[in-house]
Amino acid sequence: MSPISSAFSSRPPLLPLGQSRKGREHARSSAGPMRNGANRFQRVKRGWVWNQFFVLEEYMGSDPQYVGKLHTDLDKGDSAVKYTLSGDGAGSIFTIDQTTGDIHALRSLDREEKPYYTLRAQAVDINTNRPLEPESEFVIKVQDINDNEPKFLEGPYRASVPEMSPVGTYVTQVTATDADDPTYGNSARVVYSILHGQPYFSVDPKTGVIKTALPNMDREVKEQYQVLIQAKDMGGQLGGLAGTTTVNITLSDVNDNPPRFSKSFFHLRVPESSAVGSAVGRIKAHDLDIGRNAEVEYTIVPGDGGNMFDITTNEHTQEGIIILKRGLDYESKKAYTFKVDATNAHLDPRFQSFGAFKDTATVKINVLDVDEPPVFNKPSYVMDVYEDTPVGTIIGAVTAQDLDAGSSPVRYSIDWKSDLDNYFDIDPVEGTISTNELLDRESIAQHNISIVATKLNSPVLTSRVAVTIHVLDINEFPPELANPYEAFVCENAKVGQVIQTFGAKDQDLPSAGQQFAFKSPKEDGKNRNFTIRDFGNNTAGIVTKRGGFRRRLQEIYLLPVVIEDNGYPPKSSTGTLTIRVCGCESDGALLTCSAEAIFLPVGLSTGALIAILLCIVILLVIVVLYVGLRRQKKKETLMSSKEDIRDNVIHYDDEGGGEEDTHAFDMGTLRNPKVAEEKLYRRDVKPEIKRGPRPPVSQDSADIRDFINQRLREHDTDNSAPPYDSLATYAYEGNGSVADSLSSIDSPAVDVEEGYDYLSEWGPRFKTLAGIFGESETQSDSNSSKTH
Repeated sequence: MSPISSAFSSRPPLLPLGQSRKGREHARSSAGPMRNGANRFQRVKRGWVWNQFFVLEEYMGSDPQYVGKLHTDLDKGDSAVKYTLSGDGAGSIFTIDQTTGDIHALRSLDREEKPYYTLRAQAVDINTNRPLEPESEFVIKVQDINDNEPKFLEGPYRASVPEMSPVGTYVTQVTATDADDPTYGNSARVVYSILHGQPYFSVDPKTGVIKTALPNMDREVKEQYQVLIQAKDMGGQLGGLAGTTTVNITLSDVNDNPPRFSKSFFHLRVPESSAVGSAVGRIKAHDLDIGRNAEVEYTIVPGDGGNMFDITTNEHTQEGIIILKRGLDYESKKAYTFKVDATNAHLDPRFQSFGAFKDTATVKINVLDVDEPPVFNKPSYVMDVYEDTPVGTIIGAVTAQDLDAGSSPVRYSIDWKSDLDNYFDIDPVEGTISTNELLDRESIAQHNISIVATKLNSPVLTSRVAVTIHVLDINEFPPELANPYEAFVCENAKVGQVIQTFGAKDQDLPSAGQQFAFKSPKEDGKNRNFTIRDFGNNTAGIVTKRGGFRRRLQEIYLLPVVIEDNGYPPKSSTGTLTIRVCGCESDGALLTCSAEAIFLPVGLSTGALIAILLCIVILLVIVVLYVGLRRQKKKETLMSSKEDIRDNVIHYDDEGGGEEDTHAFDMGTLRNPKVAEEKLYRRDVKPEIKRGPRPPVSQDSADIRDFINQRLREHDTDNSAPPYDSLATYAYEGNGSVADSLSSIDSPAVDVEEGYDYLSEWGPRFKTLAGIFGESETQSDSNSSKTH
């Protein structure tokens, strides 16, 4: 077969792509096989290959839109070749004439929805339906038209710029997007412009940056601006599509306005009774700025009246609050005048050239007269009075006066609640306080009363003051020596030597402020041996007036001393100091003072010896008591022992010989039945089972056996009675008892008339047997009587 080629044709504006070298090589390598006798294809040379077709978007014609034509060199025009189409939109969007190879678009296409379609075409034999050449792939591209206007996806916009900004200050940037193809024509090239908002702002036509276009825009004049921005495609040319957006621009505040008072003179009135620290008035300076730029600071200009008041700023209202710093007195001063400055707290240096950012106003405050209560000349009073002071004695006075212009007289009284026992009285006119009862410091050492001052013409206006009255102690006890001092002087003592320091004590209170004076009596002024020296600190010393003392001549000297206190009234007493002459070494160390001192160890006083002897006597008494207790403990009987015998095995070989047997049984129980405990409980087990009444037992052996078995069962289950875990065995009764055998074994079967009351006299242990045999005898008599 001859070689085939494929080509396409389209509308005149759409030119076919030329065949490149690469395209030809691709055609040769991909040529389909041809039938040559056998079922095989031979490689053939293709003429040229198409790359893409173009179809115009948004086609509005009534006929299908022609796209292009497919053709192969093997098509001789005899309708022996059929063209097929497959791929994106084949059959639904695009159709092909099987005979001619013409391709048409069945409906209008939108490039923004799908920009291109990839299809595959093939030429086959119409009779055999066999491919004449390999399948080829091509693209149908949707050609863009300007059918989309620019859109502001982020609009509307909000922006702010400081007021008073210079021309060209950046405000914000707007961006519009166009869905058309930016690579084809000018359909997507957008140009920005301002439709509304001039001459205040401008916009860059290419970037969409908005800037200020007018200088010194004042927020206080106009704060909000609405700018309308247009974006137009086709480079802004006629016929282009356009979109708009709104930009709301706010001028932010700067501190370009100073505070201003609404008036230059403020007149205030304040009662003189206003408390210190209270607000007495308000003034305000207005600032056209807002926020922190409108914050105002107020200061009082130093001058007349400025030191009486202070001013602060209310953070919410920016008002100046005038505060009273000191108390007002209408009688002293009736008016105050001062100036107040209002300044901005946060200044902007760019606008300082406009002038000073402050304003000044004058404030005049008139003090109003108020009828006030009397005023005491002291905030409180403290008075002292001695106990046992006679009734009616004046101990002090209070003073109050009316400071108002009328100067009303003042009357005084004592608040009865503060002096319930009526210890004091006060003169209503003079204000002198006197005692009304005898005072006792030991009962009440301090009285706190309240004095009321009342204006005579205004009884409602009163004032109070606290009066503290201290009851002082009377000096009742004279001072005395602090200790029974025993001084000694060496035989070789020198003149003027202090041989002993001593002090004084006083029973009066308080002891903290007591002062004592020491001196020698007047009649003792001729004493040539010793004298008293007062040190001035509540102590004094014995000073020698001569030397050469001799024990053999005089061993003891008595020195009187007069002690006086500083109490009211002052008290004094005379004490006597004993001075012993002793032998000393050359350095003053004591050797001996008397003959008996030789036998005493050096430094051991009589009190120490007495203490030692007393300790020895106490030890001897303790030893004697201990020995006596040991002897008394040995004499205790066996029944007083507190031993708790448990877990023992007790084995009795015989009952014992009665009173003659003193080895197998403790005879103390028989002699003193009260020693035995009537009921003994275990300390580790709480008794729970109560013992029932004992049935009467007859004298026959069967009843006795039942009784014994019953008692055994009771003891086995009874946890409240001894013995505890003990085993008792009874093997032999024993001989020698004057009461004979008590057992029922080997007893005669015949009834013997015998009384058993004497068994009760033997103690609690035999009462049970007496009861058993007594009941048995009673039952036997009753049975026999019934038989007869």
